[in-house]
Amino acid sequence: MHHEGEGKIRIGITLGDVNGVGAEVIMKALMDNRILQTCTPVIYGSSKVISHHRKALNIQEFNYNTVKGIHDVIQRKINLINCWEEEIKVEIGKPSSETGVYAYKALQAATADLAAGHLHAIVTAPIDKHTIQPEGSGFTGHTEFFGKAFANSKPLMFLVSGDLRVALVTGHVPVTKISQHITKENIQSKLQIMIQSLKRDFGIRKPRIAILGLNPHAGDNGVIGNEDKDIIAPAVKEMSEKGAVVFGPYSADGLFGSGAYKKFDAVLAMYHDQGLIPFKTLAFETGVNFTAGLPVIRTSPDHGTGYDIAGKGIASEVSMREAIYMACDIYNLHQVYDEVTSNPLAFTKLGGDR
Repeated sequence: MHHEGEGKIRIGITLGDVNGVGAEVIMKALMDNRILQTCTPVIYGSSKVISHHRKALNIQEFNYNTVKGIHDVIQRKINLINCWEEEIKVEIGKPSSETGVYAYKALQAATADLAAGHLHAIVTAPIDKHTIQPEGSGFTGHTEFFGKAFANSKPLMFLVSGDLRVALVTGHVPVTKISQHITKENIQSKLQIMIQSLKRDFGIRKPRIAILGLNPHAGDNGVIGNEDKDIIAPAVKEMSEKGAVVFGPYSADGLFGSGAYKKFDAVLAMYHDQGLIPFKTLAFETGVNFTAGLPVIRTSPDHGTGYDIAGKGIASEVSMREAIYMACDIYNLHQVYDEVTSNPLAFTKLGGDR
């Protein structure tokens, strides 16, 4: 796609779980008119569901255009595509298997338009993994869904807030199975995706990455488990010898507790909670979940469906707004990066090393 002018970036936004906080954070984020100077938002969902939430939250000033499909979208306005016609029972704050079906319909419709090149990026509102189980889908999460939807992609969960960026070697894996996935190949593959992402998606020419150990104190030289000494350290050393600016393994609590993480462009954690607990503690309201390693741009807020606070008007829209802005920023950075890399001489002058 050629470089788009102001407001021309089309961002698909999926409604997520219709009983969760998705509709609320989408409406509140889009009521900030500055967003329409940056992009044209297209909500995939249902105008009836939006109306239901509007009434429940007493939000009067949210205006949008309902359009039949992506080709009818009005630029620099908020657009909504109805992904189903039937009336559904909205019970704000309650999980239900029925709502999972509709969350999936919105996700599929937006992904189809994204794959066809009609959208420049997609922002997904939170879903409930327990209810979004269409027959035989084996749905385990958005990250894995996009990995399957786009062939040859290697999705990497990247949590981002300002200069804090945390990626995971293992995602939605039970704790008892984590060490099986900590292999040299896996670590190096994730590092390669991270390096490429930091260059192309975030405009960092020579990214510096810290790698966390798996065990307490990064194994204490084999005293507490062998993975750090036998697998992680050699994987880091090999990457470093090939020219990557990577360091570790570091003791996870020490790196975050001391603030040393600020010296790096990104941190690679070995498993979900090791990376997400410090990230969410440091950046809960502003955090964005970005899926690196895809041929498309996908971001989302870093929170869940929030059933307990849904419909009360207290859900924070900051993470959703940041997710929309980040999708636009990444799209714009791609244009610059792709122009520069199509001219290798210019890239060499930039200090690139590809």
